[in-house]
Order: sequence, then structure tokens, then C-alpha cells
Amino acid sequence: QAGITVVARPDTGWGIMHNKFIIVDSQWLWTGSWNLTDNGTYRNNNNAILIASPALAQNYTAEFEEMFEGQFGSSSPQNTANPRVSITYSTADGQEQQVEVENYFAPEDGGAAQIIAELEDAQSRIRFMSFIFTSEAIADALLERAQAGVVVQGVIEDRNTGGAYSQYDRLRQVIHDLLPDGNPYTMHHKVIIIDDSTVILGSYNFTASADERNDENLLIIHDPEVAALFVEEFGRVYEQARTQD
Repeated sequence: QAGITVVARPDTGWGIMHNKFIIVDSQWLWTGSWNLTDNGTYRNNNNAILIASPALAQNYTAEFEEMFEGQFGSSSPQNTANPRVSITYSTADGQEQQVEVENYFAPEDGGAAQIIAELEDAQSRIRFMSFIFTSEAIADALLERAQAGVVVQGVIEDRNTGGAYSQYDRLRQVIHDLLPDGNPYTMHHKVIIIDDSTVILGSYNFTASADERNDENLLIIHDPEVAALFVEEFGRVYEQARTQD
């Protein structure tokens, strides 16, 4: 009604446009798990991150333009210009800190393979929060690290723990600590924290659909300060889940 052009992904019977991102002035990127809804804002557990980076904005602008022109899912080309970006910022005590950020889109960039590569490097602890977890390959990587002595903790949305393809029961037999969430609404995070220094986040659920059919985006942020914020959020979600378990 306001004259803004809006494009919808055609209903092909498979795959969805699952991204949640905003680009402003070719400089600012807003992304995460947060849907632009009242439930997403006030009831569900979600995350969002705001980054000033022309390089990341360029990546996301290219992805937006592909979809705006009708290239969705498997028709989306693999053309992420800046898959690895270095961002410099000033800390609270005035020191300059450099952060390495990896950026991938699904299905063209192979999200599961990127996640598994990070998991394989875990040395001490993995924490994850997952709305839905049906990916056998990502579950395999978690189980391998748990069996190698890495402490693994996780929370999965309660209503998605008992599905036909859910990895919940399989994971809970081995890993140290896995719980159904305690939010009466929805635990909507899709986050993995590795060794308190790396965070994986975005729209990407740990599913085959996310990897093969949906339009998704994924960030891997190598920074202990950002990781600490997500560890804090994991603690809140975990405690709520523990009191309900």
C-alpha cells in the first residue's frame, strides 16, 4: 500500500525463504534468528546482531538481489564475494580488537560442512541452542567430539525433540547435558558456541532442509567477547530448561 515493492518466493512445494536480515546504506547488517513478529520479539527466545561492515553488507546485498530477481534455493549462485571478513573495533578500555567473521549462504555455500569443520576443531566445550535438530551429519560431529572428551551441552525446542527425524534421543544417549527447553512459547535460537571463543549463528536450523532447499544465511564469529554474550544467553535458556526438566 505504501508503494514498496515486495517479492514473494514462488510456492514450489519445497524449500522456504527463511532468511531474516536487513541491510542499511551498504554499511550496516542486521541478522540472526529473530523474525519480525510480536512473538519473535516478546515471547520467543531469539538473537540478533548488528554489524558495521561494508564487506558483509556487500555479501548480503548480492543475496538480496538474487532473491529479488527470483533466484531462490538451488538456483541461487555461489558468489559470496567476502566469505571471510576482518573487522576492527575499539574495546571498552580503548584497545583495538580484530574479529574474524565467516559468512555463508545456503544452499549454495554448504552450511553443514562449514559448521562441521568448526565443530571438529573444538577442544574443550561446545554449547548449542537449537529450534529443531534433524541433521545427522551435524549430530555425528557433536557425538564424535563428545566421545573425544569435549564437554557438550545443548537445549532443543521442546516440541521438536520427538519428531521422526529428531536427533534429540540419539544425542542425549551420549552427550553430557541435553535438555528440552522451558519456554512455554518457542526457543527459536540456532546457535553453537565453541570453546568460549567462536559463535555460529543465523537463520540456519540444523536440518537437511536448511542445507539443501531453503534460503538461509550463516555467520561464524571468532571473538571471545561476542561468545561471552551468547554464553550468558545459553545460561539463561539452560536454567529455564533445567527447572522444567
